[in-house]
Parts: sequence; C-alpha cells; structure tokens
Amino acid sequence: MYHAVAPDPTPATLGLSVTPEAFAAQMDVLAGRGFTPVTTAALAAAWRSGTALPPRPVLVTFDDGYEGVHRYALPVLARRSFPSTVFVTSGWLPGRHTTGGALDTMLSWEQVRELAAAGTEIGGHSHSHPQLDQLDARRLRFEALRCRELIGEELGTAPDSFAYPYGYSSRRVRATVREAGFAQALAVGNALARRRQGPYALERVTVRRSTTTEEFVRLVEGRGVGRNFAADRAMTKGYALARRARGALRGHWI
Repeated sequence: MYHAVAPDPTPATLGLSVTPEAFAAQMDVLAGRGFTPVTTAALAAAWRSGTALPPRPVLVTFDDGYEGVHRYALPVLARRSFPSTVFVTSGWLPGRHTTGGALDTMLSWEQVRELAAAGTEIGGHSHSHPQLDQLDARRLRFEALRCRELIGEELGTAPDSFAYPYGYSSRRVRATVREAGFAQALAVGNALARRRQGPYALERVTVRRSTTTEEFVRLVEGRGVGRNFAADRAMTKGYALARRARGALRGHWI
C-alpha cells in the first residue's frame, strides 16, 4: 500500500510517502525476485473462479490519488509493464466535484484517464475520505455511491474495487460498499492478503518513507511482517475499540 510518491511532499503526507528513487528500487526488487503484479480486480476474479494466478502474484496499490502517482510511479510501472490499482478519493480531485480537504496535489481527472488507458485499475476510496465506520447509514451510502458514480462518469466505466479510508471498516460498512456495486475491497491490516479474509476485507502492508530496501524485501517475501508492524497493530486495536465505543453511542452497532 502506497500513498504519495514525491521528492518533496507536504508534511501531512510525508510519513506515508516514498521518494521516486525508492519506489523505482522497490519495483526492481519485485522484478528481480520474480513477482508478478496483478490488479485488485484480477486477484479477486481469480480467487472467485478458481483460475490460476501468475507466479508470485503481488498487488501494487496507491490510496487517495496523489499527482505523483502519474508523474513518478507510472513511468516506472510502464517500463516493466506492471499493472497497479489506484484508489481515488473523488472529492479530493480538482474540478467541479471537489469537496476540498486534499492533503497534497492530487491527480486531475485527465491524469486518472491516462492512468486507466495505461492499464491501471482505478478504484474507489470514498468521496471525501471520512472514517466510514463513524457515519450514519445515509452518509455512508452517499460516500460509497457518489465515489463510484463520479468515477464512472469520468472514465466511462464504474470501478469494481474499493479501499477503505484509513483502513477502517465494519460489517455495516462492508455491506454498504457491496450494495454500492463494488465487488471487492481492501483494508490495511499490515498482513499479507489471504483468500480466507474474504473479498471485502483483504489486507495489505504499508510502505512508508522510512521503509528501506532491505525491509521491503522482507515484507514482500512475507518474513517478519507481524514483528515489523507489531506497534501498528497494537495501535489499530486501540483505535478499533475507541471507534466501536463512539459508534455505539451514535447507534452504529456493527
């Protein structure tokens, strides 16, 4: 899971960004170790149908929709014919649909179309990037539907894949995302994706600015993932308890 790819991102996105040089080196690792990137939709389709996946499949995903994905990541991916999935927050992209609130320079809709034309899967990431599990039913449905509708309007094809903002979801959120028309969705979890997680709770590992090449190798090889993200998982459990308590007070029981 990537976010911004930029040499000099804003402070708000710095920790979850990577430099263009680091991203290129990480894609070299995937190529050199025989990994085969696939899109989120392709992975889910293969698991549903029981068809074989390519050797050492891996998802390369980007959340939010930062402009550097087009400027810096796309050329690296294109040179290797690597597909990826970009999950865009539709209201953060400039234009007539914008809600404001973007943390850095975002993709334009024209750039999103260019990414799609280059073989990138475009997925949804909500309309305004809220904590979905804290929303009432009406707002939750709007966030999922509006995002899917706008991407469909701009690209001519509605997205099949979704990623939860902040990785937060619940049974209620997952059901709403499914009802909105998404066929699969990604969380965070900082663990390897497994079929048993189900199509609406697939997990990913976070790549940060502090992730070294050696650490990246261990992550994609599945070595020491739990140890590497132990602190993150502890905080995630704490956040989950707090969010459930807030949701219960608001009447959002699941």
